[in-house]
Amino acid sequence: MDTARIRPYTPADRDAVLALAPRLAEGVAPWRDPAGVRAAVVGWVRDSLNSTGGSRLALVAEADGGIVGFVTALERRRWSGVTDACVGELVVEAAMEGRGIGRALIEVVRDWARRRGLGAITLETGAANARARAFYAALGFEEEDVRLTQVL
Repeated sequence: MDTARIRPYTPADRDAVLALAPRLAEGVAPWRDPAGVRAAVVGWVRDSLNSTGGSRLALVAEADGGIVGFVTALERRRWSGVTDACVGELVVEAAMEGRGIGRALIEVVRDWARRRGLGAITLETGAANARARAFYAALGFEEEDVRLTQVL
């Protein structure tokens, strides 16, 4: 990957990162309110950026003088009692997809998790987001949980 530089997030990156946040709404179930989903994903990113440091990680991918991707991760104790690295958000600008940026961001998270002695990386994505699911599968992620919803 030679199209972007991965570096730690700084407060100066905030507006650019928040501008990418709506991409997290892609692949959400069609019965969900789009405005509510957009507000939620921007809120998740805002909360992640406000909570960086310590057992949290926030990175950006920079290319051509702009932010073209970001990832956040944190240590989280899972239902099994094991603490894993949990990717909160991973976004790459649509025009930059397929250039290895998402892979590079995940590799930095993987290195961070290994240095912390964590044994796994977990994340969630929408069931209808086929592109994201294929991307994660190609990186070696396996589906572990399924959430079912009955619309009333």
